[in-house]
Amino acid sequence: MKCFLKYPKYCDFPIENLPYGVFTTPQKPTPRIGVAIADLILDLHEIAHLFTGPELRNHQIVFMEHTLNSLMALSPQAWKEARETIQSLLSEDNTILQNDVDLRKRAFVSQSEATMHLPARIGDYTDFYSSIHHATNVGIMFRSRENALMPNWKHLPVGYHGRASSVVISGTSIHRPYGQTLVMDGTDPVFGPCKLMDFELEMAFFVGGSNKLGEPIKMENAEDRIFGFVIMNDWSARDIQKWEYVPLGPFLAKNLGTSISPWVVTTLALEPFKTDNFPQDPKPLPYLRHTDKFNFDINLQVDLTPKGGNVSTTVCRSNYKYLYWTPKQQLVHHTITGCNLNPGDLMGSGTISGETSDSFGSMLELSWKGTKPVSLLDGSQRKFLQDGDTVTIKAVCEGHNFNIGFGTCVGTLLPAKDLTW
Repeated sequence: MKCFLKYPKYCDFPIENLPYGVFTTPQKPTPRIGVAIADLILDLHEIAHLFTGPELRNHQIVFMEHTLNSLMALSPQAWKEARETIQSLLSEDNTILQNDVDLRKRAFVSQSEATMHLPARIGDYTDFYSSIHHATNVGIMFRSRENALMPNWKHLPVGYHGRASSVVISGTSIHRPYGQTLVMDGTDPVFGPCKLMDFELEMAFFVGGSNKLGEPIKMENAEDRIFGFVIMNDWSARDIQKWEYVPLGPFLAKNLGTSISPWVVTTLALEPFKTDNFPQDPKPLPYLRHTDKFNFDINLQVDLTPKGGNVSTTVCRSNYKYLYWTPKQQLVHHTITGCNLNPGDLMGSGTISGETSDSFGSMLELSWKGTKPVSLLDGSQRKFLQDGDTVTIKAVCEGHNFNIGFGTCVGTLLPAKDLTW
């Protein structure tokens, strides 16, 4: 597949990718939908009239809206037609856009001139706990090697309902939160800024379509409900979490902010990178079973840059394929009660850790609960995040002739704000 635009062979956003995002420019401050191609954005508002196929000719308005929710609400056939139309318009064999100088001038925007925004109105956000290596590491640290996994872990995708209002776009800084912590067992809790701030290396998918209350999504229909994927950093206050999580799980330790990357890479673009599902033993209950591949070979990397520094240290290299529970299983389990999902709902994977210590997806694991400091290239060390640290997460599928990139998910930890009572 050849694009009439020229770009490096292994850039993040070739014609095989075409992720969706929402952006503004100084000249046009109204949010609009675009597709990343090379170092440009194709403004879909400007070419909405060119979506003339049978699935989209009566739905061109979805490309003129301020979020992706209406596009996400359409059928998988419409998503496929949209992708094929954009690929055709960018093809070197198609002259409609290529030879229209005025349209090209209006339709293409440099990514460097754009400000990215949340791609959808996120009505609900759920975070899962689907990496067996991460769950095992945490269990060993806080319980024992023999009792690392809770009895239910291999039987269902564990998750919790997060806070949608504090999901933020990459580049948004996060303040160190306040909360209650327990300094020593048997004493009273104290109140103050979190001392054990952490990142969590995650991916997330956006839900497409909707199901009615009381109607679970069946496994054979699950893939049709997964629109696309983003990188996610679930910022975590570990000391607050340790005190509060019994008996109902994460609360204030997680609602302080969740960062996502701006470009939504569609499930269609990830098709060439499907890989074997993680072996599951025991076999899940029938409603959670599927034999088709719905795991992905996505290389993940976390870089940490200290305040004022220009030297970043890669502290983690992991891969999406290490997840025990697949996105389809997460989705089906979420709705087995009849829970209704809506277009734009966000589903996080949970921390993605591999088997080796350099693939652990959180500082909690990398420093093994603070007992093994992580050395940075500038000579400093970290047990947990310090004020001013910038966390950058990258994700890319590496193909033989092209890459599928997700861009970056970046956030800086700011000091706790002054509180006046």
